[in-house]
Amino acid sequence: MKREGLLDLNEAVQHPGKKLTFAIVTRLDQEADIDLLDPVSGELQAVSTGNLLLLDSKFSTRAVSECARCGAPIDCEVSFVMSDQFQVEGVPASYSRDGYARVVTDEPEPMFNENALIVDNYVRQGLLINLPAQPLCSGSWDVPCPEGRPDTVQTEPTVHPALKGLASLKTEDDE
Repeated sequence: MKREGLLDLNEAVQHPGKKLTFAIVTRLDQEADIDLLDPVSGELQAVSTGNLLLLDSKFSTRAVSECARCGAPIDCEVSFVMSDQFQVEGVPASYSRDGYARVVTDEPEPMFNENALIVDNYVRQGLLINLPAQPLCSGSWDVPCPEGRPDTVQTEPTVHPALKGLASLKTEDDE
């Protein structure tokens, strides 16, 4: 069954050992806090062991982030790999006429609707974890930001006020 935004993994859940591979492309339209320049694209593989549904995926995109020092926009390449396992309860249909296995999760954000993966929620989770924490437009904390405003570029290192008194204790032998 095809439903928008859902990836039907029931075949893998009901037939342990069967590997399914899917190409994924999403823009994460519901996500207002992430500015994507390209859709998130990649591949997802699913296989069930009977007790677990194993998902392995690889994604990449380009996103706009802000320099941690000057706030200038930065174009960031983001690539990430995800490897997850979800609990499966019940007897797979391939083992019993009356059986039906289903994925159960205790995630705060729902990842599944029945045995269908909610693609945007899954990809969003991986992307948020893998976005750069403190991107810099210069690429290093040792180099001033080339895009930065003049008032944010430090030419001399700042010294904490509590440490300024230590300069008077410095002797010629220390140099």
